[in-house]
Amino acid sequence: MTQNPEIVFEHDDFTFDTIDEELLVDGRCQQILKQLYLFLQQQGMPAEQASELAFSADLYLRDYLIDFGRQNIVRPQPGIVTTFAGSWFITHTLDPEFGMLERHLTAIIELYRYLHRQHLISAEELSIVLKEAGERDYFRQRIDSFLNLTGAGFAMWDAGCPSQL
Repeated sequence: MTQNPEIVFEHDDFTFDTIDEELLVDGRCQQILKQLYLFLQQQGMPAEQASELAFSADLYLRDYLIDFGRQNIVRPQPGIVTTFAGSWFITHTLDPEFGMLERHLTAIIELYRYLHRQHLISAEELSIVLKEAGERDYFRQRIDSFLNLTGAGFAMWDAGCPSQL
């Protein structure tokens, strides 16, 4: 496989206020995802697995961080992965199941490791993301408790990990 040139972005390239700026950021995210896909393959990952992880990272980046959270993808805020996995994913998935969430968490880890290699996030930011993504038992419990909700239990469930950023 041929070596692909690294994409060079600045932190502010992922900041947006207007719809036009958001569309530019969305395009940059697509470039990052393509580079992540190629990078994973260069590291020895089979193309199918790299594709699945890039697809999962796409949900996190473009649907959650950009569209829902209005966040700069290279300025990860503490709690952002926890909110995604412990609330947003669960409430925005028809039939949330832990195996699918686990794939998304793996993709998030690979994405932020790649962003760190590209010097777009710091070691400290990577550490925060890795710690949050590692809280698998907590996220499994969140899915189980959500699936067992009855009556007016949603408000109390949501208060455990609010869906608002």
